[in-house]
Amino acid sequence: MVGFGPADVPPTAAVKFVGAGTAACIADLVTFPLDTAKVRLQIQGEARGSTNGGQAKGVQYRGVFGTITTMVRTEGARSLYRGLVAGLQRQMSFASVRIGLYDSVKQFYTKGSEHAGIGSRLLAGCTTGAMAVAVAQPTDVVKVRFQAQVSSGGNAKRYQGTLDAYRTIGREEGIRGLWKGMGPNIARNAIVNCTELVTYDLIKDALISSTPLTDDLPCHFTSAFGAGFCTTVIASPVDVVKTRYMNSSRSQYSSAVNCAMSMLLKEGPMAFYKGFTPSFLRLGSWNVVMFVTYEQLKRAMMMARNNKASPL
Repeated sequence: MVGFGPADVPPTAAVKFVGAGTAACIADLVTFPLDTAKVRLQIQGEARGSTNGGQAKGVQYRGVFGTITTMVRTEGARSLYRGLVAGLQRQMSFASVRIGLYDSVKQFYTKGSEHAGIGSRLLAGCTTGAMAVAVAQPTDVVKVRFQAQVSSGGNAKRYQGTLDAYRTIGREEGIRGLWKGMGPNIARNAIVNCTELVTYDLIKDALISSTPLTDDLPCHFTSAFGAGFCTTVIASPVDVVKTRYMNSSRSQYSSAVNCAMSMLLKEGPMAFYKGFTPSFLRLGSWNVVMFVTYEQLKRAMMMARNNKASPL
């Protein structure tokens, strides 16, 4: 047996809520440089206004590790973790809802039945994904802005800190600025949540029922890796549009649809898969770290809870 074994008592909704947020923060700490590289590659090639902080046009980054190397050389190693505070704020509020409440919402749609069909799983994924965006959208906007911000040479920083970013966006763009891109973000996260959680659910069930694997770490690792790949393939186009639109100046795009059409006409259909490799490396590794940590945290928290309740 690897790691903590399944608890005798199923984890409570509170345990899942806290465990999901904590596991997502740990996964973000491990994979954040890949996410930053993904954002830089996704926005590369777009025409920017005066708010770009001096970002160069054209091809500046080539490939995942080329992007990371260029950023470290020109901006320092700390640039890879720019926006981490907002990222952790996002995960603690976002993942807690979309992952931690998934099982509870799935049970709601199945009216408590243990056998959930694909329709109930998809509905649960869409519901918790949309709920999470409604809660965490401002943190996502600030995270993307920080990751896209270039500060090399004499270029002035767009924002001086996380709180300054919230204040500046609110002051210059109004409350709507903090909720910019909510439409594509809901679409993106409904897709991501459905694909990620439902695929993980289905792969895990199939492995347990059809292979020698049990509900333990090797099964969780394999399921998470498969879910990460499927999610990246399906969600990349919406993710690129979301990133571009969130990072854009106030008058650059009239809407998320306008952003998508501009990308298609100026850069071609492959623009929607910019940053695919870092997206997969990040999402695949993020899924592995998050789901493995989440499963183990749930079991550890339930063991601690049961031991506290029954000390003898």
